[in-house]
Amino acid sequence: MQTEDPFDQGAGSILRQPKAVWATAGASVVAFMGIGLVDPILPSIARGLEATPSQVSLLFTSYFLITAVAMLVTGFVSSRIGGRKTLLLGLALVVVFAALSGTSSSVGELVGFRAGWGLGNALFVSTALAVIVGAAAGGSAAAILLYESALGLGMACGPLLGALLGDASWRYPFFGTAALMAVGFLCITAFLKEQPRPARKTSLLDPVKALGHGGLASVAASAFFYNYAFFTILAFTPFVLNMTPYKSGAVFFAWGLLLAVFSVLVAPRLQERFGSLKVLGASLVLLAADLLVLGYGNHTAAIVCTIVSGAFIGMNNTVYTELALGVSDAPRPVASAGYNFVRWFAAAAAPYLAPKIEEWSDIHMPFVVAAIAAVAGAAVVWIRRSALTHEAHALEPKHATEDSVTVFAD
Repeated sequence: MQTEDPFDQGAGSILRQPKAVWATAGASVVAFMGIGLVDPILPSIARGLEATPSQVSLLFTSYFLITAVAMLVTGFVSSRIGGRKTLLLGLALVVVFAALSGTSSSVGELVGFRAGWGLGNALFVSTALAVIVGAAAGGSAAAILLYESALGLGMACGPLLGALLGDASWRYPFFGTAALMAVGFLCITAFLKEQPRPARKTSLLDPVKALGHGGLASVAASAFFYNYAFFTILAFTPFVLNMTPYKSGAVFFAWGLLLAVFSVLVAPRLQERFGSLKVLGASLVLLAADLLVLGYGNHTAAIVCTIVSGAFIGMNNTVYTELALGVSDAPRPVASAGYNFVRWFAAAAAPYLAPKIEEWSDIHMPFVVAAIAAVAGAAVVWIRRSALTHEAHALEPKHATEDSVTVFAD
């Protein structure tokens, strides 16, 4: 399969885009920053609120549990009020709940505010790719890579911002995110016009019905196991590293850079040469090996393996996104909503279960379980490979009006 170079300086370059696209992509960077923002300050939050690691990990659990459920709602909302209003509603919720998070006096309050933040982020991020696709020059391939670039940059900068502001107080990163999202709100208000609404309104059950397709259900099942491994690293590793916010932020900044590079630059080239399923299967197995070394190695090995895991996560993110969008005949937003509804439950479960598994056993076992989950994801890909063969049509553009909502990448 031949692919065009999205960084070519011609009309289809991802670097030559309207202001509306850059405004949405910029706000997307900040939205993705919110996912990893708390990584370097998890120990500080635990100390500041006198909470245990399992209690603090609920910051991820509440966030992603609401995100998973919201996948059934965002399409319903966006198909009725439009993409622009959905983006602004999501941004407004993030601004309010991020600011409230910074005022929390107990871990229970903070967990609750993070849940509200998760709803806002789901509304925004689930709609952002569709808006970028609709407004971008150069077609959907360039738009998807621009979105993946925003994801990678946000995941890299989130821990860095958390470290820089969190060194003074664990509250400051939340206030900083609220301020940045307020800027994003103003930019989208100024530069983004309303996008065309889909001809057919999305019902709440459409994403669940889409999972009746064997290929899409297989992608979702594999991604469920993968997300468990992914978020064990993101939510549990900071407690294992036990570093200052600056040092932890630097580790996850390097992790995010590898995620961005491998997602945008390396994964497409490997897919073209070896095929998506081989790349995904190999990457999942290598991630499992990395997790085992992370769990049983010394402190230096844990740092190196945490950073290196970003490469495998970046490749997985890209391949899973393309599989979810192209493996079934369902409209992209509906297929993606069903896929994300399944996989984000694992993102909610891992941050809660990993500390509990450590309490029940030892510090190594959470990584063993995560490695088994990654291998299980690879096994699903192998067993269901005939249903997942999609190279011929995975990146074929669908109607612009179908791309209204609910593509929430990793």
